[in-house]
Amino acid sequence: MASLRFFNVQLLAVILVCVTSNAALANILIQIDKPTQTMTVSVDGQVRYRWRVSTGATDYSTPIGSYTAFRMEVMHYSKEWDNAGMPHSIFFTKRGHAIHGSNHPGLGTTVSHGCVRLSLPNAATLYDLVHANGMTTTKVVVRGPDPPGVTVPSKPPRQGRVRSRQRRPFFRFR
Repeated sequence: MASLRFFNVQLLAVILVCVTSNAALANILIQIDKPTQTMTVSVDGQVRYRWRVSTGATDYSTPIGSYTAFRMEVMHYSKEWDNAGMPHSIFFTKRGHAIHGSNHPGLGTTVSHGCVRLSLPNAATLYDLVHANGMTTTKVVVRGPDPPGVTVPSKPPRQGRVRSRQRRPFFRFR
């Protein structure tokens, strides 16, 4: 009888730990406003961050709707877009739309292929926040029409050209 009571106490302790650990996880709401090209991140109803973003260019519109984050990758390489690097990716649609870091020009304008681009430091901050609290408690809401006008996706920033040394003939005839 004492062993049964001890087992029940242990079982109750395990259930209590499970219930309280889930309650400790924060609810994260990531709101993307396409007309203003901004992202607002709230944790348990309190605004924590507001950042400029880039959503989809003309013909590559970021889909509006409410989503739950379902996959995260520290570094993803897009098979669809020339193996483009997508650091700190948080995927929110089954079609491959993600929030990720980028050093492409044009942040704050519609220049992506449909993903939501953030600056590299902000993407790392968001990734760490979602990773610490869990994807199941993270809701992504994309709203609003695309801003007016026609835009095209940006290309990666050009790397500085390496200057070659002037070539001199090895041997000169006189």
